[in-house]
Amino acid sequence: MTIKDDLQQSFNDSTLLLLPMSGIYIHIPFCKQACHYCDFHFVTSTKHKNRMVAALLEELRLRKSEAQHYKIETIYFGGGTPSVLDSTAIDAIITAIYSDYQVIDNPEITLEANPDDLTPEKIEELAKTRINRLSIGVQSFFEEDLKLMNRAHNAVEAMECISLSRKWFPNISIDLIYGIPGLTDDRWRENLYKALELKIPHISSYALTVEDNTALKKFIENGIVDEVDDEQAQRQFNILLDTMQLHSYENYEFSNFGKPGFFSRNNTAYWTGKSYMGIGPSAHGFDGKRRSWNINNNVKYMQSIEQGELPQEVEELTTVDRYNEYIMTGLRTIYGVSLSHIESEFGAKYNDYLIEQSAGFIKDHLLYLDDDKLLVTRKGKFLSDGIASELFMVNLS
Repeated sequence: MTIKDDLQQSFNDSTLLLLPMSGIYIHIPFCKQACHYCDFHFVTSTKHKNRMVAALLEELRLRKSEAQHYKIETIYFGGGTPSVLDSTAIDAIITAIYSDYQVIDNPEITLEANPDDLTPEKIEELAKTRINRLSIGVQSFFEEDLKLMNRAHNAVEAMECISLSRKWFPNISIDLIYGIPGLTDDRWRENLYKALELKIPHISSYALTVEDNTALKKFIENGIVDEVDDEQAQRQFNILLDTMQLHSYENYEFSNFGKPGFFSRNNTAYWTGKSYMGIGPSAHGFDGKRRSWNINNNVKYMQSIEQGELPQEVEELTTVDRYNEYIMTGLRTIYGVSLSHIESEFGAKYNDYLIEQSAGFIKDHLLYLDDDKLLVTRKGKFLSDGIASELFMVNLS
């Protein structure tokens, strides 16, 4: 039965149409150690791990009414490092979702994991849960890169955990980072070919960025690490595009490459504007009209949940906000920006504005029109975020 058929059957059975929802994101805010480049919310102490899991379960219970008219398509454990949880805790969270929420028959359930956590025993335990997709934070297959980033695993663990995982999980993604100071083009190619040799069906690849309040920024400011080179990053992005295309991966979003049938359903839903719920400290959510986010303090989060209160802020998105977000996400994907959608959702003024603003980029071969869709060219891909910002609506009188 297709998802469409499943939804229609629900309507026929209960006269209440359960709409598809992107899913539920669970933020696990624990890491063994701090990566030098990371500005996500996490702590390196796990002494409150059991209390945090209890709080996550309670937040799911408190918020179940928000999804009463939806079916859940994906469940995503992000972080932090979700693989620090044991399989019993992971299974308890998934079971709670199945208990209190409507879930489609074949959801995508992803666990982010670090190679050092993926021992043979841990992989086999995870395979006994409902997890059906692993996203492994490899970042590099070379020791010098891993040490610079302060990753908790080594190059041998990176290779071994993937080989082991593939025996249990056909659907695997890995993360790789380019633009690392000292990363030569040849070593970057070797990274890619190691991933290809392992027959990984999905690769997410990001340029190293220097975020505020990170160790990497301090090291660069103090001359300990070389500055990130934008020309190097762009060159290595082009190597990435060429290599992935040669091996039949689809670059369906700027940083994501998948074989047919292995696109991330969770992330695709974000980029195409579906609603999702964020559970856990610092987790964000979106319902189509509003954004929400939980407090990014573990103790305050747990205390609030234990008192039956949601530690959450909500922002009502204006029409301009929603237009700008659609431009930003659409231009990053193979789905592009639909002019007819702009007109029907936002009005003729927005459509006219977009056509006018994009004309120069089309002339410079950075954007192109394919029937109704505005898309980024190969030349424009690395510049897509900057191009999108030039198409944003600042004020509409």
